[in-house]
Amino acid sequence: MTGRLGIDDVRPQVSGRTLPSKAVVGEVVPVSALVWREGHDAIAATLTVLAPGATQDQAIHMHAEPLNPDRVHGVFVPDEVGTWEFRVDAWSDVIATWRNAVTKKIGAGQGPAELANDLAHGVELFERAARQAPSSESEVLLAAARDLGNDELELADRVEVALSDEATEVLDDFPLRDLLQRGDTHEVKVERTDALFNSWYELFPRSTGKEGEHGTFATTADALDRVARMGFDTVYFPPIHPIGEVNRKGRNNSLTPDSTDVGSPWAIGSAAGGHDAVHPDLGTMEDFRALVARAEDLGLEVAIDFALQAAPDHPWATEHRDFFTELADGTIAYAENPPKKYQDIYPINFDNNPEVIYKEVYRVVKFWVDNGVRTFRVDNPHTKPANFWHWLIAEIHKTNPDVIFLAEAFTRPARLFGLAKAGFSQSYTYFTWKTTKAELTEFGEMIAEQADISRPNLFVNTPDILHESLQTGGRAMFAIRAVLAATMSPLWGVYSGYELYEHEAVAEGSEEYLDSEKYQIRHRDFDAALASGDSLEPFITTLNTIRREQPALQQLRTLHFHEVDNDQIIAYSKVDPLTGNTVLVVVNLDPDWAQEGTVHVDFGAIGREPGELGVHDLITGSDYTWGEHNFVRLEPKADVAHVFVLQDVPVENRERVAWREISDYRG
Repeated sequence: MTGRLGIDDVRPQVSGRTLPSKAVVGEVVPVSALVWREGHDAIAATLTVLAPGATQDQAIHMHAEPLNPDRVHGVFVPDEVGTWEFRVDAWSDVIATWRNAVTKKIGAGQGPAELANDLAHGVELFERAARQAPSSESEVLLAAARDLGNDELELADRVEVALSDEATEVLDDFPLRDLLQRGDTHEVKVERTDALFNSWYELFPRSTGKEGEHGTFATTADALDRVARMGFDTVYFPPIHPIGEVNRKGRNNSLTPDSTDVGSPWAIGSAAGGHDAVHPDLGTMEDFRALVARAEDLGLEVAIDFALQAAPDHPWATEHRDFFTELADGTIAYAENPPKKYQDIYPINFDNNPEVIYKEVYRVVKFWVDNGVRTFRVDNPHTKPANFWHWLIAEIHKTNPDVIFLAEAFTRPARLFGLAKAGFSQSYTYFTWKTTKAELTEFGEMIAEQADISRPNLFVNTPDILHESLQTGGRAMFAIRAVLAATMSPLWGVYSGYELYEHEAVAEGSEEYLDSEKYQIRHRDFDAALASGDSLEPFITTLNTIRREQPALQQLRTLHFHEVDNDQIIAYSKVDPLTGNTVLVVVNLDPDWAQEGTVHVDFGAIGREPGELGVHDLITGSDYTWGEHNFVRLEPKADVAHVFVLQDVPVENRERVAWREISDYRG
């Protein structure tokens, strides 16, 4: 920034301030900047924050890095949903300049006579500072001025109050700012806390009925008790709309369905209706609203799939034929991702009639919002224009700012993060394919660095993705991946059947499930598996309980990796800057063999001085005393991981914890 004083590299900043950065209610938002000036006079900075709709801003003193005094840091904690504004103001800190000079001159042996001008100048500065401070705070500044002007006192006594910590605290809150340079305004879009911290469970409503029967919204409501007991926050349903009859797919994506095949729910629309209708076999809209109410009673939120595509017999195919691409032979183009073909789906062409498409899509989303839906999992958003999503999400948030949009975009980074910048609250990620220690470390560092842009939802599996590691790794691998997903990100998700260790692929080298639920109803006996001990459900419940009870695991920015001298063991910590709560996770990545090694704890990252450390394992209940270097052995048939909470975190170290989080922040 060009001005009397320099203000550069302000973070967070997204796309040159053309788009807001992200935060949620109650989240510590770190802000940093480079501030500089000519010469040797001190420069300081203030973080000025304005809440949505507020007329009075909040001024927060920013601190300089000890080893890089040009880099200043500050934090604020938004307490309501909406667009917050902040700026970094730089100013000449004349009192800090005065203090520095006087301290050095006294240290060099200069006496009162040589310091006469400095002392007189100090009187003037502290009197000015006192005049702008509240009367309740100004007394210490006035006392400093009186003592500085009292030549009957010894020199050390004359400067004692002016150099005191008490005076510093008042000046931090009410600084004397000369040559004030106001910075540019930056925006932060603040959403409800569930946009950052939430546990998702995916199930197909049609699979919740008895054996041989099609599930309904009523049977789905009954199934929610188990989901709630496992500690999930959101229950997500694939499309619940009528399913097309034309070109319907059979079991395992067969092109030759029989009369009993139910089809893919993503082939949306039939004579029974389109995106604003529910499948007749599931029930009515009244039944759906009852399901939403039941979920709310259980502390769950219903998320529905929003897939912008249509079956050949969707009402849009006749009423809005220009929503699609018409080929030279007069037919409408179906979806393809060579070599895959989706003959049962027509993709929408947003360039044909955008005004009408935009209006119709907004109507559909608002219809579901008005019927109690506050979260949408958006299917393949990267195949639609980003500016469309930016418009749609902004329009919905004008009237319903609490609505959350999750982008199911397994795509290249530019598009994945571009959609997040466009307004999506959460994003699917590449986590499913990150399995080695090096890959997971690189991935973890990336998601922490991108916290201002993207909130990663780490699904361990989806109806489309059965990773090879789950096909071959056995039960231990299911536990390993659950620990990683549940602790690396505040957002994680599980697709139904994971707790039963479902691992059979349709073919070697494929990530598609055998007898995929996308094309057929799948009945599962969760109770029998639980009774026999052949279920991951208790472990998942434990993980969700830990997540709720440990504020550190509700953070994204503070993820930090610690060195382990074994590539099969990964260790990382998270810190909650507000409470000092600290969790240290150690995971054996090998599902077959016991692994052992030494964990080297970076004490600076957890806000502690090196020494003995009490740790409590939240999974096993065991207690240990750790230091800087700690031997671990993890047996996959017993304990695949330690999830430690640090005991007795000193209150005086919490500021250092928050400071470490800010100083590590890279924007």
